[in-house]
Amino acid sequence: MIGKLKGTIDEIGDDHVLIDVHGVCYEAFCSSRTLSRMTVGEAAILFIETYVREDQLKLFGFVSALEREWFNLLQSVQGVGSKVALAVLSTLTPSELANAIALQDKTVVSRAPGVGPKVAMRIVTELKNKAPAFAGEAAGTIGFKQELGEGVASVPVSDAVSALTNLGYSRDQAANAVAAALKTAGEGADSAKLIRLGLKELAH
Repeated sequence: MIGKLKGTIDEIGDDHVLIDVHGVCYEAFCSSRTLSRMTVGEAAILFIETYVREDQLKLFGFVSALEREWFNLLQSVQGVGSKVALAVLSTLTPSELANAIALQDKTVVSRAPGVGPKVAMRIVTELKNKAPAFAGEAAGTIGFKQELGEGVASVPVSDAVSALTNLGYSRDQAANAVAAALKTAGEGADSAKLIRLGLKELAH
């Protein structure tokens, strides 16, 4: 099994790269986000997921081990194969994906090409308990967002997030702002104070 490739980028295609490792070129299929970070002739490290089927052997390449974990996690959802998993990772970073799942925000997930409302719903429902472990840089606020997603957050918090969302901010931006406002104002703060402090955060 190949777990990681370290070499020079030989060629970049629409959905794959050729990476030259000591004269042997490996073809690795990647998300468009990963491809955008590659340059022909430059050194690169790819975390690899190897697929062995009866009629084919395919390598999938990722810039981080976390992205590879998400690739496998997404495919544990019914109706999500490697193509859809790559499309999701082309659209959202691992932390954006963890946030969307925690917030039960299927609209964000369905922005990925080939992901319809039903599949997006299955992703946010089936992965909600697994998302915190794979949140990456979003780990600090993921528990807070899960409370919002499950509808168990306090009324002032829910109202503040709702108000900021109505002003045109994404649910994730609003949740981040209110989480920061809570730290400043303390747990007992009312929604008006949280909205005011949240707007200050968003203005930074």
